[in-house]
Amino acid sequence: MKDETWKIEYKQWKKLKPYQIKLIDEFPKTQSQACLLYSMWREWMNIKKLNLSENTDVSNSWIDPWDN
Repeated sequence: MKDETWKIEYKQWKKLKPYQIKLIDEFPKTQSQACLLYSMWREWMNIKKLNLSENTDVSNSWIDPWDN
């Protein structure tokens, strides 16, 4: 994932469990951890879209999280 700011914002916006914080801060070691990290990233994108939609058009705001 190119943009690491999502991790900071997500941790500020959500009350996370210790294992979620650890997963965000460290690289996933299993496929199930990668799936969980991806679902957190998608949730962050949905929150961000809601925040942005109040001020701007987000119709072209897709960012691929795995794009290097």
